[in-house]
Amino acid sequence: MSKVLYFDCFSGISGDMALGALLDAGLPLDELTRALGSLALPGIHIHAHKVLRAGVSATQFIVHEHDHAGAEHDHEHPAPHPAPRTQHHHRPHRSLPEIFSLIDKSALSLAGRDRAKALFQRLAEVEAAIHQMPVEKVHLHEVGALDSIIDIVGIVFAMEWAAADHVVCSPLNVGGGMVHSAHGIFPVPAPATVKLLGDAPVYSGTVQRELVTPTGALIVSSYASSFGSIPPMSIDRVGYGAGSRDDTTTPNVLRVLIGRATDTPHGDRVTVVECEIDDMNPQIFGVVMDQLYAAGALEVFYVPVQMKKNRPGTLLTVIVPPERRSSIADVIFRETTTIGLRYSAVDRECLDREIVAVETPIGVVRFKIARRDGRVVNAVPEFEDCARLASANNLSVKEVQALAVQAYGGNQQAYGRNQ
Repeated sequence: MSKVLYFDCFSGISGDMALGALLDAGLPLDELTRALGSLALPGIHIHAHKVLRAGVSATQFIVHEHDHAGAEHDHEHPAPHPAPRTQHHHRPHRSLPEIFSLIDKSALSLAGRDRAKALFQRLAEVEAAIHQMPVEKVHLHEVGALDSIIDIVGIVFAMEWAAADHVVCSPLNVGGGMVHSAHGIFPVPAPATVKLLGDAPVYSGTVQRELVTPTGALIVSSYASSFGSIPPMSIDRVGYGAGSRDDTTTPNVLRVLIGRATDTPHGDRVTVVECEIDDMNPQIFGVVMDQLYAAGALEVFYVPVQMKKNRPGTLLTVIVPPERRSSIADVIFRETTTIGLRYSAVDRECLDREIVAVETPIGVVRFKIARRDGRVVNAVPEFEDCARLASANNLSVKEVQALAVQAYGGNQQAYGRNQ
């Protein structure tokens, strides 16, 4: 029977909230301390204690840092942080190679080290893309910050401890308002958070603060193989991870459920929305697809059909989380000429997936790894990475894809081929 982990992000997610929730669910603090101590970060001490958030008991994870004068500072952030948490200590931010060196010396497993480096690589690439600069030159405000290193490496260790075969995440409450960063004041969700979340379903509730940090977005988008409501499961462990603020109405916590998949169909429940269109300018179909994905659609596709009176038309099919059906209907009625929709609820089964970074002779290529029952059944290089390296090295995309596949093949054991 497969093991399931569910992230319930009704109050968002950050790195320390995720660690707090997993500690609350049973992760031994001394084991986490030993794993993080292997990073050889001087003057660092981690601590976890019970707090109340709107009357709910939760575990708060805190990083203590002793400065050169012996004073102790807490690296905790409100739910989540309003500004970079280490900038007032004037400590240097570590570069990506320095972080990789720390990880290589850590007590993580070989697969865990690869996963941690892939997470930092992805975070750095997102920052580089947002600020239009090469990865090697991006100023890693959040990536190289002390608590970001601890959060990400700690989560990799904690998720290995949880040993879930299937990770599911709820739609994410991202909050609202504005957030301070090292680059200025940005709307919530921040640009890096939006980029990292990708096509994950999000919404904004009544709390007008940043609720999903870039690190939190990185965690769920890298580990979760699907998004939606709680899957059919028997719950063995429950953990609540606290943010530092105590809201009076909604508990400022992340909930984690760990258990066993039940005998009901493995996967998640989705809604299929359909309609036929035969009287619309075909140029509009592209706009409609973009709008549907922006509204939370999981899949959108068109099929040519022959309709009544032998009129040629187009079948529009949208696969969407059940809670987003109303938003999808609004888009379809607003942007198309249809006057009616039909929808049905279906079960969907998806392979577990993760993104790993693979070193090739010409640069890093991310691979999407798909597993079934823990066994790798598919490994595909990301086309965008191959196209970028092809352009930079005057090679064809096919040549870069071949190099990437060859490099992945040489690391099959590290990336789980033999599991």
